[in-house]
Amino acid sequence: MGGMVRVKGAAALFCAGLALLLASCGHSVNRVEANTQTDLSGYWNDTDLRLASDALIKDCLTGPRLSQFNTARGRPPVIIVGSFKNDSDEHIDTSILSQRLEASILRSGKAEFVASGSLRDEIRAERMDQQRGYTDDATLAALGRETGADFMMSGSVKTIIDRYNNTATRSYFITAKLTDINTNRQVWIGEYNEIKKVIKKPSVKP
Repeated sequence: MGGMVRVKGAAALFCAGLALLLASCGHSVNRVEANTQTDLSGYWNDTDLRLASDALIKDCLTGPRLSQFNTARGRPPVIIVGSFKNDSDEHIDTSILSQRLEASILRSGKAEFVASGSLRDEIRAERMDQQRGYTDDATLAALGRETGADFMMSGSVKTIIDRYNNTATRSYFITAKLTDINTNRQVWIGEYNEIKKVIKKPSVKP
């Protein structure tokens, strides 16, 4: 009987220790405003994305090129999104940057966009599927009716790193541009190079 009590006591002590261990390994989550600046690692983050995209959007929309095209042609220009390259030394999802530019310019009414990349391929596949005889002729999407783009939007993100002992700086250079598809003339180039971070930590490896 005494042995059983000791076993139960040991089991209870083990369970209490395990619970304490699990509690110490837990983590806390604090919800904050989406525009709160949080710099944890020193790498590219949502604040950098917001600063860069807002500056590029403003530069594009306040510049004369889109309105000049509208005046000359009597319609807004049509844009297709090309590649936004990540030429930095870290993983950056540049598609988020291009999507913010696209959405803001489209909402402004100063330009229109056509589908690009995999989305365009999916739409074409659906259009071809409708030609197989299963779709009502009244709702059939016609072939050869795609809108051609006037400009291609592209861009890149680059970094410059300077390091000495345990201190490093990371500078970001973000560009976006519109290129005339007919002539290859670049009609707008926006640059944002106001992101620079100083990182101090032992054995820093940015």
